[in-house]
Amino acid sequence: MSRTPSKAITENQFGALVSALEMVLPASMPADVALHQFFRNHPEMGMQDRAFVAEGVYALLRRLELIKVLAPTTSPRRMALATLYRVLGRSARELLPLCQGEEGAWLEALKAQPVPDTLAVQADLPQWVVTRLLQRYPAEEVLALGRALQTQAPLDLRVNTLLTTRDAVLQALDAAGLKGVSTPWSPIGIRLEGRPSVNRLELFTAGHVEVQDEGSQLLGFLVAPRRRDMVVDFCAGAGGKTLMLGALMHNQGRVYAFDVSERRLNNLKPRLKRSGLSNLNPVLIASETEARVRRLAGKIDRVLVDAPCSGLGTLRRNPDLKMRQSDVSVAELVVKQAAILEAAATLVKPGGRLVYATCSLLDEENDAQADRFAAAHPEFTPVHCGEILAAQQIALEMGERFRLLPHRHHTDGFFAAVWERQAG
Repeated sequence: MSRTPSKAITENQFGALVSALEMVLPASMPADVALHQFFRNHPEMGMQDRAFVAEGVYALLRRLELIKVLAPTTSPRRMALATLYRVLGRSARELLPLCQGEEGAWLEALKAQPVPDTLAVQADLPQWVVTRLLQRYPAEEVLALGRALQTQAPLDLRVNTLLTTRDAVLQALDAAGLKGVSTPWSPIGIRLEGRPSVNRLELFTAGHVEVQDEGSQLLGFLVAPRRRDMVVDFCAGAGGKTLMLGALMHNQGRVYAFDVSERRLNNLKPRLKRSGLSNLNPVLIASETEARVRRLAGKIDRVLVDAPCSGLGTLRRNPDLKMRQSDVSVAELVVKQAAILEAAATLVKPGGRLVYATCSLLDEENDAQADRFAAAHPEFTPVHCGEILAAQQIALEMGERFRLLPHRHHTDGFFAAVWERQAG
């Protein structure tokens, strides 16, 4: 159970939490976007009140299956009360003054409600997700995974090796009064203690570090670009992995950052400016089959397909995905992933490498997608992910395919498969 401040909850704080939930629960936008908009609409709120609201919203999202069973209601007020009481450990005595009408009696009755001993509730994952996970993992591992996904993710940094070293960043963090340790596997990663704001640190503004989960960093090492390679990050987004690839290449060669979203590529621009990289080329594309993509057919040494996916491996950061994804949306994503992977594969030159990756936990987005591609393309032979990492002195035990899980590796959930294109 989370620890919360013992200071009494004010009516204004509770009202703000309810109002925030009214924006978040329809799931019409990502929870962090909805919260940002809510706080922007209420500039009078202080830091403590904002922290109270954010904690309450994310506590509900992380334990949504529990709250839906204990308090089957669509009322944001009652969901807020149930979350404060059963998830954040606030007492009935301090919550009763906030109740209206029959809410007090309802809250008292909630005290006696037992937590159902079902895997979906204990793991706090939708039943459709649990059903799929049980096809790969035993129930006890699904439970361990689910409980890990209920926790807050650590804050990881990637050191920009073009400008500095990990040791130098650790020393600078220490001088700034921040506690950081080397990540266990990524040789360029740092894990910070707590959740400090880093975007005003000189280390950040000078481009010496970027916020990037250790698992995402390890995907860059699977690509393993060489200095003078031509590289395509096919679904670059805001470019976190793209920037890493450019730095691994020592600012040589050329990296194309493809994406269909102008907004996401615009978010890359200030990061690119800070990074000191000159070998990176953002390219807005209309689709995976347009002419600018086709012109690179058979010319690229390394292609990374970090495919659009359900994102369920990131539930520690984005617990609202439990509301925003469904078996229907996943089925649509699988079709899109297959089309993108097919198009991206045409770019790979003989002897080149193709990396397909997701931050999903579901087999249909991961192994099934990789199996389908491999069966249709005998010209691509699999490359052992564990051996790729070992060749770079990364001592992470891994099989032919790459799989990271929060309860095992303390990273976001990731999957990757790697192939090399044969000549002929």
